[in-house]
Amino acid sequence: MSAKITYTITAAVLVVYFVLVGSRGVLLIQNGTAITVTFGIAVLILPVIGVWFLWKNTQFVRKANRLASELDAEGGLPVDELRRFPSGRIDRDSADEVFARRKAETEAAPDDWRSWFRLAIAYHDARDTPRARKAMQRAIALHDAEAAPS
Repeated sequence: MSAKITYTITAAVLVVYFVLVGSRGVLLIQNGTAITVTFGIAVLILPVIGVWFLWKNTQFVRKANRLASELDAEGGLPVDELRRFPSGRIDRDSADEVFARRKAETEAAPDDWRSWFRLAIAYHDARDTPRARKAMQRAIALHDAEAAPS
């Protein structure tokens, strides 16, 4: 729950920032000189990109959470079996062992969104965020294809 609160607060702060930056861009455009209009347009591009990125990221998180809820209802969420240091940090060798199993599971069932979801978690535990995100995107795509009417 704290992750959702943190995400919501961060998103709200970003929206406020986008509004402030956008208002500065509008003020620059209203100034009317060639330079200020150019800068104003450039400044307005930043919030547009930021809002788009925030929207896409929020959609990704919502879809991943939906998959997690569905997998949890099926009893298929992976159990946290990782060894940890006293500080709470995951032992790298433990993460690598779990990752190897999840990768083999996914290779055995490449069209199963559940195996891709569990692989994404294993990538995340191994601190490979880009691959974790790609694996989760694959899980979402497979889930959506499975849910779509034939």
